[in-house]
Amino acid sequence: MKVNEGQAARIYLVVLFLCLMPFFSPVIALLLGIALSLMGIKNDRLKAYTSFSLQASIVLMGFGMSLTQVVSASKAGFLDTAISVVFVMVSGLIITKLLRVDSKTGVLISAGTAICGGSAIAAIAPVLNAKSHQVSFSLVVIFILNAVALFIFPVIGHYFNLSQETFGTWAAIAIHDTSSVVGAGSIYGEKALEVATTVKLIRALWIIPLSIVVALTQKNKTNGRVKKPWFIGLFAMSIVIVYLFPAGADTYSHLSWLGRRGMVIALFLIGSNISISEAKKVGFKSFLLGFLLWLLIGISSFVVLTYKNF
Repeated sequence: MKVNEGQAARIYLVVLFLCLMPFFSPVIALLLGIALSLMGIKNDRLKAYTSFSLQASIVLMGFGMSLTQVVSASKAGFLDTAISVVFVMVSGLIITKLLRVDSKTGVLISAGTAICGGSAIAAIAPVLNAKSHQVSFSLVVIFILNAVALFIFPVIGHYFNLSQETFGTWAAIAIHDTSSVVGAGSIYGEKALEVATTVKLIRALWIIPLSIVVALTQKNKTNGRVKKPWFIGLFAMSIVIVYLFPAGADTYSHLSWLGRRGMVIALFLIGSNISISEAKKVGFKSFLLGFLLWLLIGISSFVVLTYKNF
C-alpha cells in the first residue's frame, strides 16, 4: 500500500487517538501496529519515543497499586509467588539454551510468563535493550496463551472441583496478564476473583527486583557500565506516594489510567517498528519456549496447590 508521509502521519494520529479509547485493547494496538508496518505504512518520527512511552507507562501504572493491599496480601501469597517467579525464570533460561532461542527473546518470554505478561515484558525490554521484533513476538506469544487460559482455566477448575481460594491462587500464578487473571477469577466466582487479584498484585511487584537483576547482568556495549533502570525506581516511588499521600486519590486514578492507555500506545509503536525480516529471526522455537513455560507453570502450580489442599 503506497501512502505518502503526510497520509501516514494522519493514519498514525488517528490510531494514537483510538489508543486512548477503552475499547481499544493492547492486543488490537499491537496487531494493528504490525499490520501497518507490514503494509509499509511507517512513521519514523515516532520510533524514537517507543522506549520512553514504555518506561513512562510503567511509572504511571504504579499510581494504581496499593502498598497496603500488597503488604496485606503478601502474608499469604509471597512465598508462592517468589517460588513460581524464580522457578519460571530459571526454567526459561535453561529451555532457551536447549532450543537455541535468541537470548533476549528468551528472557522477555520468561519474564512475561513468570510475572505479569505484557507489563513485565514492557518493563524488562528497555533494560535489556531489546529490539522491536523481539518485544513484539514475545508479546504475541503471551497474548495468545492469555486468551487460551481465560477460557480453559475455569473449565479445568470446575472439572477438578477446585475451591474458590485454590483456583484464585492458581490463576494468579499460572496466567500471565492481569486482565486475564481477573477475567478467569470473575468467571469462577467472587471469592476466586478476590484471591486472584491480591496474589496477582504481589506477583506484579516482582517486576522491580527482576529489572534490577537484568540490569546488573546486561552491560552497555559502548562503555561497559550497567544500564540503570531508573524508571523502576520511579515505579516503586509512585506506589509509595500513593500510600503516603492518600488525599490525592482522584489524581492517582487519572495517572494510573494514563499509564494503562500509554501502555496501549507503546505496544502500537512496538508493533509498527517490526519487519518481516526481523520476525523471521525469532522463529517457531520462541513460541515453543513460551508454550512449554506456560504448561510448566500451569501444571506444576496446579499439582502443588491441589496437594497442599488435599
